[in-house]
Amino acid sequence: MSKIETPRVGFVSLGCPKAASDAENILTRLRSEGYDISASYEGADLVVVNTCGFIDAAVEESLDAIGEALKENGKVIVTGCLGAKKDAAGQGIVQSVHPKVLAVTGPHATEEVMDAVHFHLPKPHDPFTDLVPPQGVRLTPDHFAYLKISEGCNHRCTFCIIPSLRGDLVSRPIHDVMREAESLVDAGVKELLVISQDTSAYGVDVKYRTGFVNGKPVKTKLYDLCNALSELDVWVRLHYVYPYPSVDDVIPLMAEGKILPYLDVPFQHASPRILKLMKRPASSENNLARIKRWREICPELTIRSTFIAGFPGETEDEFNELLDFLGEAQLDRVGCFAYSPVEGATANALPDAVPDEVREDRKHRLMEFQEDISTRRLEAKIGKEIVVLVDDVDDEGAIARSEGDAPEIDGLVMIPDGQEMEVGGFYRVRVTDCDVHDLYAEPVYADEAPQA
Repeated sequence: MSKIETPRVGFVSLGCPKAASDAENILTRLRSEGYDISASYEGADLVVVNTCGFIDAAVEESLDAIGEALKENGKVIVTGCLGAKKDAAGQGIVQSVHPKVLAVTGPHATEEVMDAVHFHLPKPHDPFTDLVPPQGVRLTPDHFAYLKISEGCNHRCTFCIIPSLRGDLVSRPIHDVMREAESLVDAGVKELLVISQDTSAYGVDVKYRTGFVNGKPVKTKLYDLCNALSELDVWVRLHYVYPYPSVDDVIPLMAEGKILPYLDVPFQHASPRILKLMKRPASSENNLARIKRWREICPELTIRSTFIAGFPGETEDEFNELLDFLGEAQLDRVGCFAYSPVEGATANALPDAVPDEVREDRKHRLMEFQEDISTRRLEAKIGKEIVVLVDDVDDEGAIARSEGDAPEIDGLVMIPDGQEMEVGGFYRVRVTDCDVHDLYAEPVYADEAPQA
């Protein structure tokens, strides 16, 4: 009896954590149906490329990745945000540039991707390979995972085309989210990173409908979700949180140690006029006052944010207003982008475009200004004991993250004497030094309580 050849699929994933979550869903389905995942083009029967299409640089990167997969393998299925993007003539950008792709879908399209895979690479039935671990197939290390709670967005920010790519807000049922979270924790995950396009709006579309988690009624609402996740006894980190008044309710959970004292809040600007031009949600809120209240309730709160410099119409005075905001807000982590026109974004039609060189100059000035703030806030931690989660260990020591550091976007905690630590373990350390981005520390003892 001849051995059945298992079909093999290559996978390339680009873009943000939301795209990575889409990729994990597709990979889980592939493995659950018996497909093998190939680590190389030549070992794959076909390749799936998960794309990003938010800014021009991401579009180019995605198109290049598709071109490379076509060259190296020849059989390519495209999914993700770029798949939903059209050119000026209304034609799909992917098909226009790479007409030889087998199929193209948009984001969060697991079923459509699987339909295309089934058509071009039918799988033989084998019950021994139609098995995957309950947590599915993930792209992250074993000790942390992204937990997507909704798709799409109800806002229409003028610089953003995400709603046209991913649609309006669709919140996942609370029992589905918690079932996934429990499966991840059962599989050894120590940190859950809650993501969506607008985490604060979770449940708005279903009017905060009550669901049931392990027989208990739980509202489809951010506060109730965080409270339920806190019972899993792992780090819970919130990303993409708009500064709505409803977020105030979550801060006491952070102060009580139930979820991490960390907020990723994309403020984008501080000038009321620019925020109005951007059509930002919560643009009329007094964010400085809100930040002050948050820190009064939870002094250990870490706030990271992103800003856009050189938005159309931004004057030098309005840019200085943004710098003044940073000086008052004393944010811990800040990223800044020079405004980049995105095809299809309504901001492109705004008057008084800022010259490229001015945009770049303002971005660099903002980052230099913030660098001093971030460094001072890290210096304040020297001498303190903190709990860290170890990401890597080698002969030179351990690399970890504190409660205030999300993977890949924030800083690290370097532990030169951490050779005996274990990846995925929680440890208490004493901070001995810092640089602009990272902390340096020495071990104190293993910590059995991740919330410390």
